[in-house]
Amino acid sequence: MKTVNNSSSKSPKTKSHPFWQWFWLTFLVVSLAYAWYSFYVPSNDVKWAENITSVEKISNNSDKKTLLFFTGKWCAPCRVMKREVFADKEVSKIINSQIIPVIIDIDKPETKDLVKHFTVSATPTTIITDSEGKVIDYVVGKIDKNKFLEMLNKL
Repeated sequence: MKTVNNSSSKSPKTKSHPFWQWFWLTFLVVSLAYAWYSFYVPSNDVKWAENITSVEKISNNSDKKTLLFFTGKWCAPCRVMKREVFADKEVSKIINSQIIPVIIDIDKPETKDLVKHFTVSATPTTIITDSEGKVIDYVVGKIDKNKFLEMLNKL
């Protein structure tokens, strides 16, 4: 007669070492904190215009330049710029006193003509135009605070 062994060939489960429990818990907390920080955007003092949907409205009768910031709700580098550049007191003071800032969500159908006119293919895209609507400076991608301040000081 044949005897059947009911025990499996697998070894019994053992508790993981406390180090690994601590490691994975720490990894989870750090990952969640980083994810939150990536999407966190503090309020800023820049007085953004959001309702400009045509090139004709960009040119104005004042001597001020216009800052066009092309963004999207899903754009993580845009959020970083809003948090690290536009939330800075020095930057917002210069923008509000010397420039007309316009934030343009490229996903809105009414901004399609602006996106096409300025050939925006990536976000963030930062464009500075003169009072006649001619492009003075054009930067694609995230800009740090110092580079942005240099860009403003050239004006």
